[in-house]
Amino acid sequence: MPIAVFGSINIDLTTYADRLPRPGETLHGERYALGLGGKGCNQAVAARRLGAVTTLIGRIGEDEFGARARAELAAMGVPTRDIFQDPDSDTGIAVIGVDSTAQNCITVIGGANMAIDGSDVARAAERLAAADILLLQMEIPLEPALMAADLVRQSGGRVILDPAPAPANGYAPGVLARIDVITPNETETELLTGLKPTNAKEAAQAAAKLREQGVAAAVVKLGASGVYFQDAESEGFVEPFKVDSIDSVAAGDCFNGGLATALSEGRPLAEAVHFAAACGALSTTKRGASASAPTREEVEDLLARS
Repeated sequence: MPIAVFGSINIDLTTYADRLPRPGETLHGERYALGLGGKGCNQAVAARRLGAVTTLIGRIGEDEFGARARAELAAMGVPTRDIFQDPDSDTGIAVIGVDSTAQNCITVIGGANMAIDGSDVARAAERLAAADILLLQMEIPLEPALMAADLVRQSGGRVILDPAPAPANGYAPGVLARIDVITPNETETELLTGLKPTNAKEAAQAAAKLREQGVAAAVVKLGASGVYFQDAESEGFVEPFKVDSIDSVAAGDCFNGGLATALSEGRPLAEAVHFAAACGALSTTKRGASASAPTREEVEDLLARS
């Protein structure tokens, strides 16, 4: 079943160093890479590499970075017909620092992503109405994202929200009732619930608070500590997969691409989260953002060995 992704398209400048600099400090790094990124872009590529029929809705600028993003997406098999070239905005960029333990810090300049509005939803209305799953993230304005969510749900589809970056004061009442599944990490969970989970028990408490806000299912990502999930019918915890991590930049995005793919195939939430966790783990074994997305064969191999 088709997956629509409505979100950010960036070009990423990723730097690698032994550790991340402290405020006011200058460090010598090891190397850098320039590549495709943005949470929407990463999630679309992740789902496509897993074999899902995927469309990406977003904006780029009329600049070199925009041309590069469109070309790389097309090469990865992601349709670009719903990517609007904005003459008044620059293509979004992200500057990413990665340390020797695969931890990262990211500065995002939204550019054209933040100019997204209802016209983008209208242009892609046909694809949104046909989508079984819509993936959203918060590197675009909230209102058009919710407009797209309403359209997909009215047509019988489901909506997955990656609340990154999460609003400092949480969401206004009623927002999460327009979402089916939310997938925060520990930091985002704390911003949305006041609880920062470090284990399955604390994640269960936070998930319950998220569901009280109206979302049907909460999937709390604890990074290298695993994933907790909860909906009205089930709850559980997925232990972390043992992999050799070198770069965690797009782990959450690959997780969400895997979750959407599995749910679109009709898998129950528990099975879908297990599949998604394997996708996220494998992405940390490769460098880059969109480039780190695993293939279906790689995911199935990890699941068979675990």
